[in-house]
Amino acid sequence: MALAQELISYTYADVLDWDESVRAEIIDGEIYMMAPPNTSHQWVSRELFGRLYDFLSGKPCQLFSAPFGVRLFPKDDLSDDTMVEPDIMVICDASKLDQRGCNGAPDLIIEILSPSTARHDQKLKFQKYQEAGVREYWIVDPDQTMVYVHILENGQYTTKVYDETDEIPVTVLPGCVIKLKDVFTMPWTAAAKN
Repeated sequence: MALAQELISYTYADVLDWDESVRAEIIDGEIYMMAPPNTSHQWVSRELFGRLYDFLSGKPCQLFSAPFGVRLFPKDDLSDDTMVEPDIMVICDASKLDQRGCNGAPDLIIEILSPSTARHDQKLKFQKYQEAGVREYWIVDPDQTMVYVHILENGQYTTKVYDETDEIPVTVLPGCVIKLKDVFTMPWTAAAKN
């Protein structure tokens, strides 16, 4: 007779005991290990981060990239069971920041799909970000050169889809527009097309 496996539910207090080299998220107490991102993921992340960084220079909103912990539903006793590490995030309320990361919903989160994270980003994180009140959530697909922009309206996301020929206005940052052609033009994919 096999023994029943004990279910472990993790909290943010557990996360604080982990070694800094551990790359993992917890969602509803369940741990999700994070694999290193591939080259396309890193390229797109760098390009988006750079454009946002340039736009935000001298402005009050703060820009961060993974690894950077976000407690979507923080509790004073550290018993909250959801802590994520989005690829890119913008936080306009400085009171949400402390030395450990962000406590509460960022204004903008960008997740860049990898084969190992696609379902996680499109389903589970989508639901959690919507529930937490993330005002704008981008899911970037480097392989398909598409961006799915979710804008929070009355507690629900409405979605617009953009391709590599489009320019995306960043709703939470009026005046900021991202040209996707610049973001998705990777030297190794351009060479393969020739």
